[in-house]
Amino acid sequence: MLPKAASAGWGILAALFLTAGSAGADAPAAPPPQAVENICRQLAARINGFNPDQCRQAGLKPAASSSLGHPLLLRDVPPAVSAARAPRRVLVLGGIHGDEFSAVVVAFQWIERLRGDRFQRFQWRFLPCVNPDGLLAQPAQRTNAHGVDLNRNFPTPDWNTLAVSYWKGKTHGDPRRFPGKQAASEPETRWVIEQIDSYKPDAIISIHAPLNVLDFDGPYTPPAKLGYLRLAPLGTYPGSLGGYGGMFLKLPVITPELPTATHTPSAEQSGRILIDLIDWLNKNLPAKS
Repeated sequence: MLPKAASAGWGILAALFLTAGSAGADAPAAPPPQAVENICRQLAARINGFNPDQCRQAGLKPAASSSLGHPLLLRDVPPAVSAARAPRRVLVLGGIHGDEFSAVVVAFQWIERLRGDRFQRFQWRFLPCVNPDGLLAQPAQRTNAHGVDLNRNFPTPDWNTLAVSYWKGKTHGDPRRFPGKQAASEPETRWVIEQIDSYKPDAIISIHAPLNVLDFDGPYTPPAKLGYLRLAPLGTYPGSLGGYGGMFLKLPVITPELPTATHTPSAEQSGRILIDLIDWLNKNLPAKS
C-alpha cells in the first residue's frame, strides 16, 4: 500500500535509493557546452529526418552525463505571460527508451512550438533525450548502456519485493525489460529523480512509442484524448515512472504513446497533442499561490 502522505516522505525514500545507487562511484560530471553540438550531430545522423538545427536552436544545456559520458540535455521554457501567481510547472521527458526515436523528436517539436507561443502560461522543463546511450547504440536499444530498462528502475515502494520477480515471471526475463540489480542504480534514473526533486513539477509528461494510446497515472481525472491518442490506461509496473511519479508521489503522469517509434508525427499532429495537453493542464492543475 502506498503512503497517504507521499509528498512528505518520498524525498527520504529517494535519497536512500540515490545513495545506494551511487555507492562506490562518483556521479558523472556534466559535459562541457560543446557537447551539445556533438550530440545534436549524432542525433541527426541516427534519427531519419531530424534536423540538427532544430536541436542546436533549442537552447539546450548539458546538465549531467549518461553512463557512457553522453550529455543529458535540459531546456527550460518560461511562461510568456506574467501572472500574479507562480506558474505551474511541467516536466517533459523524451527518449527514456533509446529505440523510441519519435519520442525524442516530439519533445524538440514542443520546445520549438512553446518558444514561439506568446500566450503560454506554464513553466516547462524538457529532458528530451533521457537515454542517449541506448539511442546511439548500434543498433539502437530500449535499455541503457548497462542493459537496464530505465522505466523499470525508479524506486517505487514495491521495487525490492517485486521488481526482479515480476521481470522473471511476467516477462520471462526479457532483457529489454531488465529492471537493474537495485532501484535507481543508473545515472540516468538518478538524474530524472534529482530533476523531480529540485524542479518540483506539478505534472510529468513522459513521451513514448509505439502503442498508439494515451496512458495516465496519478491523481485527477485523465484526459479522454490528446490529439489522435485515446485514453487506454496501461497500469504500472515495479520501478516504472508511472508508479513512482503517479502512484507514489501523487503527481499526474501523462504518457502519450505515439503510433510508431521511428516515424515521427508531423509538427501539426504533435502540436494538436500539445494543445489538448495544455487545455487539460489549465483545467485540472490547481493554481499556485
